[in-house]
Amino acid sequence: MSKTIIVSNRLPVKITENDGEYMLSPSEGGLATGLGSIYKQNDNIWIGWPGLEITEDDKKEKIIRQLKQQSLLPVFLSQEEISEYYEGFSNDVLWPVFHYYASTYANYKQSNWDFYQKVNEKFKDAVLKTAKPGDTIWVHDYQLMLLPALIREEQPDLAIGFFLHIPFPSYEMFRLIPWRAELIHGVLGADLIGFHTFDDVRHFLNAATRILPVTSSANIISDGERSIVVESFPMGIDEKKYASLPNDPQVKKDIKLIQDTFKNIKLVVTIDRLDYSKGILQRLQAFEHLLEQYPQYKEKIALYMVVVPSRDTVPQYAQLRDQIDKRVGSINAVYRTMDWTPIHYYYRSLPIEMLSALYYTADICLVTPMRDGMNLVSKEYVASRINNDGVLILSEMAGASKELIDALIVNPNNTVEVADTIIRAINMPLDEQQRRMQQMRQMVSKFNISHWVKIFMDKLKEVIQFQRSMQTRYIGSATQQSIINRYAKTNKRIIFLDYDGTLVDFKSNIEQASPDEELYRILIQLTEDPANHVVLISGRRHENLAEWFGDHRIDLVAEHGAWFKKQKTSWHKLPGLSAQWKHDILPILETYVDRTPGTFIEKKSYSLVWHYRKAQKGLGELRAGELMNNLKYLANDKGLQLLPGDKVVEIKNMEINKGKAALTLIDNNNYDFIMALGDDYTDEDIFKALPEGAVTIKIGSSLSAAKFYLRTPGEARRLLKNLTENSAVDKLIND
Repeated sequence: MSKTIIVSNRLPVKITENDGEYMLSPSEGGLATGLGSIYKQNDNIWIGWPGLEITEDDKKEKIIRQLKQQSLLPVFLSQEEISEYYEGFSNDVLWPVFHYYASTYANYKQSNWDFYQKVNEKFKDAVLKTAKPGDTIWVHDYQLMLLPALIREEQPDLAIGFFLHIPFPSYEMFRLIPWRAELIHGVLGADLIGFHTFDDVRHFLNAATRILPVTSSANIISDGERSIVVESFPMGIDEKKYASLPNDPQVKKDIKLIQDTFKNIKLVVTIDRLDYSKGILQRLQAFEHLLEQYPQYKEKIALYMVVVPSRDTVPQYAQLRDQIDKRVGSINAVYRTMDWTPIHYYYRSLPIEMLSALYYTADICLVTPMRDGMNLVSKEYVASRINNDGVLILSEMAGASKELIDALIVNPNNTVEVADTIIRAINMPLDEQQRRMQQMRQMVSKFNISHWVKIFMDKLKEVIQFQRSMQTRYIGSATQQSIINRYAKTNKRIIFLDYDGTLVDFKSNIEQASPDEELYRILIQLTEDPANHVVLISGRRHENLAEWFGDHRIDLVAEHGAWFKKQKTSWHKLPGLSAQWKHDILPILETYVDRTPGTFIEKKSYSLVWHYRKAQKGLGELRAGELMNNLKYLANDKGLQLLPGDKVVEIKNMEINKGKAALTLIDNNNYDFIMALGDDYTDEDIFKALPEGAVTIKIGSSLSAAKFYLRTPGEARRLLKNLTENSAVDKLIND
């Protein structure tokens, strides 16, 4: 029976040693909380570091046995590995860069990177020891970005998902990392890559296509023959658990204690892990501003601030804690009275019962991170408000702000806005509180943790099926042999061949893409067979095709069908074509050449082509989209067609169409074998126009109306060569 293997840096339990015995307790953190109730189902396993250094083999064995009872499998790390891979690379490079603090905190050390690779290898070994064919691997978070590709290299048929729980930064930020290409390559080992928000998806697609030689269409990245889907899946919580906790006897006791302590005081609760990305100092600044500007609220409001200890040994975290201590002390010293303390600050983790009591009693929950992947505290607060009251104030920089749109959304850098929003929340009428909270509670209830796991896993299955359907379309050896067999049994064939991108690779200089000796040999072999009618059908100018292939036994169709040349005849053009429109279009294209370095215009008889192959990556695509928009209405008025191609935009007469040209050649000819090879947008017209039985092949992409695809012009040449050579052998055998 297949299983799911969850892999994360930490296991969802904390291990503490007491007199040689090991105690297991649930750990804090969004992932542990979120997936804690899921992984024990079926035969699923969770692999991760147990959270402390164990060196003795007998102790390791003891821990392995204890953890196995809970379907957990440990990866043991040395103190040096923890220091270099976790505290070093993960938290001194990836965390600050991904949270936009690269200039302040990022520290690029080669030894950290070396250990990051080494530990990811260690996790790979642990996964492969337990993974079986048919299993699903779900890798989590920034500490294991290399792991998907490492697993893929050794077990290419495993289904692999990857989920990033922190924000993914913009390309300009991500490119600062010296090992950026290796990180992207590592993540692309997955079949499905998940993020909390669509912004993160956009940033990742942009970074991947600019750093690696991969392409993307919508949210699918093509890496060679693999298609990888990148999608947003906002993470939920165990909503039922938080909704039921207020009825727990211990929680009721804690609720009464809090209510007695804060009688007639509006309670604002904030709960964060100690981190510079959480905006704790800015929040204190906003609260201080509130006390200064709204003195009438003194003794009527209190901030209950819980900061969960985290990485205290790291200098910047120790410094942050020190700054928080001083700021809280300073505010309390200035504003405290005999009966009232403005800020109640606790530097510790609280049991879930106490957290539930705080969520239930707090009039306002203030969640204002400077940058956050999702932030589950906001959802836990909403789920705990079983009376549908209370106000959530949420930073627009948190992923949750895209879902909890009925919260009061603030910019955490704007301390005046945050202070004013707290005042607005205090004075919000109960009916408005309930209207907003009901909407948010419905959302949190529907998009809970089970829903998150289900939609991710359903999507992963869908992606695997999609990839398999692509594999059946790829011309592997078995498919190629069946095409050769069909070819050998037929007596009247027509073969349509595109040129650039199909028979030859693209060159940055279009004049350099002339045919080589191998291509001439392949075409001669094809045309020597009297059963073959070979047609070269290209967007190239007719002068180019005449120079290269005019002496061969090939029909030539140039400029997408504007010009025809049958063997041993002169060129003739499609009747009724006009080029008058060029006078209006050419000046527009020239402005784009002036604005976009590296671009140029190619002039054909009845079309104009704007090439941006040499333009800066990203800029060319941006200008191409802009050009298409600008020309859309003018082209319609003049009966023109706009064709976006591979680094080109072509404008041509509507009557010119490769599909129509191909149909005129096969009409009433009773061909028993029809084949077409092409690589771009214009070739789709041929694929769609040809009869159902035709063998249509797209080069370079699997997304096409063609029945099959090949990856490169080299593969297309091999297929053509094999057709002639193998069918000749078949004929000899049959004769």
